[in-house]
Amino acid sequence: SFVQTRSGFVDAAPHEVFELLRDPAMHPLIDGSGTVRASSGNGEKLSLGGEFGMQMRLGVPYRINNTVVEFKQDTLIAWRHFSGHRWRYELEPTDGGTLVSETWDASRLRHKWMLRVLGFTRTTGPNMERTLQRLAAHFDEAQ
Repeated sequence: SFVQTRSGFVDAAPHEVFELLRDPAMHPLIDGSGTVRASSGNGEKLSLGGEFGMQMRLGVPYRINNTVVEFKQDTLIAWRHFSGHRWRYELEPTDGGTLVSETWDASRLRHKWMLRVLGFTRTTGPNMERTLQRLAAHFDEAQ
């Protein structure tokens, strides 16, 4: 599918989770795909319309630019790549923490067939599950 969502519990308040997601320098620590290497940003926290770059590696190193396209403090943040991929994180307070839902939305891409050929429609869901596990582990270790 070109739109996939995974959810997981994080033992931290929505504000704490949101602040981590707003910091591109933290993205390599929680990335479950193994492709995010480093933020090439200026260290600023993300906000609506903000742009940030990431050093990536998928076989070969490359850089990708992102723009924040959805932003609601402590509740929702999403960014898109130049090609239209959208990564969205929705945060919902629950007893003792936060339910985090991550969505990968590639439905706006023109050449979706390439994603299927390259295996992204098969690997993205498990990668998101690992990201949510790493996000939860980050807060478990912080306590």
